[in-house]
Amino acid sequence: MSRRALRRLRGEQRGQEEPGLGELRFGLGCQGPPAAAAPRAQHGPARGAVSNRFELITAEESEDEAPSREEQVDTWVGVQDAAKGSSNRAQTKEGECDGQRDGEEAEQPDQTAVLSNKPRKKKKKRKTRKALAEETVEDNDLEDIDTLLEKIEDTSGLWQQAQSGIIAESRPLLYVEHRNLNPENELKRYFGARTVLGDQRPRQRQRQHIRSTWLTVPKNTWPRYGKTGIAMQLVDTRRGVQYFTFEHHREYQQVQFKFLDAVESMDPNNIVLLLQMNPYHVDSLLQLSDVCRMQEDQDMARDLIERALYSMESAFHPVFSLTSGTCRLDYRRPENRAFFLALFKHLMFLEKRGCPRTALEFCKLILSLDPENDPLCVLLMIDFLSLRAREYTFLIRMFQEWESHRNLSQLPNFAFSVPLAYFFLSQQEERSELELSQAREKATQLIQLALVMFPSVLMPLLDHCSVQPDARVANHSFFRLNAQISQPPALNQLTCLYVGRTHSLWKDPAVMAWLETNVHEVLCMVDAQDPLVEESERKRKMRYQSAPRNIYRHIILSEMKEATAALPLEVTSQPVMGFDPLPPLDSIISYTRPERTTHPSNESTLSLFFRSLLPNFNLQEDLRPDGDEEAGAGQDLNQGVNRLMAAMRDMLANIQFQEPPRDDNPEGDGDWD
Repeated sequence: MSRRALRRLRGEQRGQEEPGLGELRFGLGCQGPPAAAAPRAQHGPARGAVSNRFELITAEESEDEAPSREEQVDTWVGVQDAAKGSSNRAQTKEGECDGQRDGEEAEQPDQTAVLSNKPRKKKKKRKTRKALAEETVEDNDLEDIDTLLEKIEDTSGLWQQAQSGIIAESRPLLYVEHRNLNPENELKRYFGARTVLGDQRPRQRQRQHIRSTWLTVPKNTWPRYGKTGIAMQLVDTRRGVQYFTFEHHREYQQVQFKFLDAVESMDPNNIVLLLQMNPYHVDSLLQLSDVCRMQEDQDMARDLIERALYSMESAFHPVFSLTSGTCRLDYRRPENRAFFLALFKHLMFLEKRGCPRTALEFCKLILSLDPENDPLCVLLMIDFLSLRAREYTFLIRMFQEWESHRNLSQLPNFAFSVPLAYFFLSQQEERSELELSQAREKATQLIQLALVMFPSVLMPLLDHCSVQPDARVANHSFFRLNAQISQPPALNQLTCLYVGRTHSLWKDPAVMAWLETNVHEVLCMVDAQDPLVEESERKRKMRYQSAPRNIYRHIILSEMKEATAALPLEVTSQPVMGFDPLPPLDSIISYTRPERTTHPSNESTLSLFFRSLLPNFNLQEDLRPDGDEEAGAGQDLNQGVNRLMAAMRDMLANIQFQEPPRDDNPEGDGDWD
């Protein structure tokens, strides 16, 4: 019980009793019974000669601040029993005696102040030996508690690391975490929250209420969001996998038709005008983003993509989940393509911004929407993002789980990136020696297989890294220019894409030394005519005859110069639109654009001339079928002549002649000589 509570309790007891004169005179200095207070009164002057008894009441209230002997004993014994035990009870008795002497010394100045009727000055309480002993015990207890907490934190930290590893392995491969979808969280880890946020916190308080989303953070500069006419429907559920699709309402379809007309006009200003009326039309935002990016306005291009993602996410189905990895969208439907493309372009902006971990999470999200078909072929870049984000275990796990049914080792990017991930793991000192040795052995084995299977990667990779190979490697026929010329075109596109994208990861001197050692080992295998070399050459000739359409689509969206130059003519000759590059040949069309009225191409020159003047004029408007053409030829001719004459009259009636401007000074002031 606290001192204040004890004082209140004693004050209530005193208030219930009837105070006597003896208590007023002698019981003020001590809160015990009057028999114990009488001997103490002998040490000081008598209190009988007090003129004002109310001053004694004031003195009593002030003297209650000093702790009583019983309170000191109870508190001190409780502390000692809790901290030290019965071994320190002797110190308790000593503290009681000191407390009594200090209490007597503190009473005498108060009694003097009462007798002299002068304002009493408050004196600072001296810390008794008991109080010092209490503080020492409390400090020792706090130190013990801090030590225990540190031990608990250390053990719990190790436990949490182990648990996080177990949880990560038990989750699905394409599991997406919400916190990794926000690039600000990654930038905070790099630069700190104060540097990233800056002055944003006070502004957010003044911001109007905007619906919070996971994919993007709404901005104050965006137009107010309303119903856009996009909705998402659940199509089917099979084996725990849910299939969704976006739908366009009639109003959105009309806007989509206007957008197609604006694209055909080849004028970006028409798209801008359309966005002013419909600020969240997704295809217009995607197309205008490409225009801004070509004009080197990266901020505006990124902002338009984020606005498109915000519009699509606002139309999500309540059951649709970004993180589960069990929600599917069919790329064959044109309504779903905008979401794929917006995610991919946002991913590219994040990678250029220096947020590889966030870009990797978006890459996993795109792959989870259609992992079987992979319409944007993000498998060609997920290895690069994993290495940049230092997610080596994820890349290795993906290779181990998907190699059996996806043959990832037949892609040059996985063939070279997986051993590189093993090599980076072998450089981590916090791992055990057994794990490090196993990682080094696995890295050596896989990099040699990759060099044997794809020898055309080495020389372009060294060239991009500004590394000159030694004479043995440069003069050997296995790695020379002949290896690049003899490979199929589809394989050439894949190797160019990989080298152009990931060459920066190979510039580390330790990586180059490791690569050089394995290159010489491969040359020894080639000189020894290892059967693996011949088998790999046979596989290269049989496979990679032609690339699928999703690889071409990925190369176009990635805009890698090396890979774009290797595209075949049938891809580069056709027009490619940013809102729908290389649409699938087996598209599922839910609604069609109404056909525009086309005029016959066999019109005469005179008819085309009048049409340019009068758009409603049509000389061949009333053409009859072939069977009645000869019968009504004369009638058609008369009607055509009549329409021509009517058009001439209208044209002449609309002609207005303007009078030449009058000159106030016809003679003029200047000389023409």
